[in-house]
Amino acid sequence: TSRVATGRSRERSNVRTSNPALSEKAFTFVDSSAQRMTLQGTVAKTGILLAVVLTGAIFGWRLLSLAPASVLPATFGGAIVGFLLAMVIMFKPKTSPYLAPVYALAEGVFLGALSGFMQTIYPGIVLPAILLTFGVAGSLLAAYASGLVRATENFKLGIMAATGGIAIVYLATFVLGFMGIQIPYIHGSGLIGIGFSLVVVVIAALNLVLDFDFIEKGVENGAPKYMEWYASFGLLVTLVWLYLELLRLLAKLQGRD
Repeated sequence: TSRVATGRSRERSNVRTSNPALSEKAFTFVDSSAQRMTLQGTVAKTGILLAVVLTGAIFGWRLLSLAPASVLPATFGGAIVGFLLAMVIMFKPKTSPYLAPVYALAEGVFLGALSGFMQTIYPGIVLPAILLTFGVAGSLLAAYASGLVRATENFKLGIMAATGGIAIVYLATFVLGFMGIQIPYIHGSGLIGIGFSLVVVVIAALNLVLDFDFIEKGVENGAPKYMEWYASFGLLVTLVWLYLELLRLLAKLQGRD
């Protein structure tokens, strides 16, 4: 019995991701009488959330032509509502079956309004960003499923450290911005700024590998059924981040023309 317990403890210790929505604690409480999380169920829930995001994005996009004055409120409103819902879901995973679709809708409105605004400044930027997002996600999923990419402990620690560093840079940018201080170079369209965005895009993409691994471990460990929604929500968080970073990178590249 002690050997089995030790093995399970080691297995759980390998369930690690830098995505705050998919924390290790999420898969530690398992009710033996409940239905179990499955990969097929998680894929289905992810598809539902993506469809909801698309619905919200179409609405946010059309605001630019129907009610231009509402684009800015929709952008900030969707971002704030999405952030607040994400916090609730992360701390209360059992709410994910109810709140994850609402989060997806809010993020969709935010992304649609923002994308429409960016399209007016950088014509033709949105479609490549969308295609690159799903292209990168699909390629990494295929590489992970085939075993070409493995989420080893060192790999996980490296991506987590890099993600934390990026978060600190963005937080510093946000705080210093209120004081009228701008961090030079990295947010511009120069070579340093483009290089920084490339690094962030790569880190965001590699977070998908950690998410795939985390979901797989959740299925293996027999997580509760509602965790399908929670895991799909966590994967959506990474996809949204990846899309935004690709949008930023393409904007910088167009800004050099």
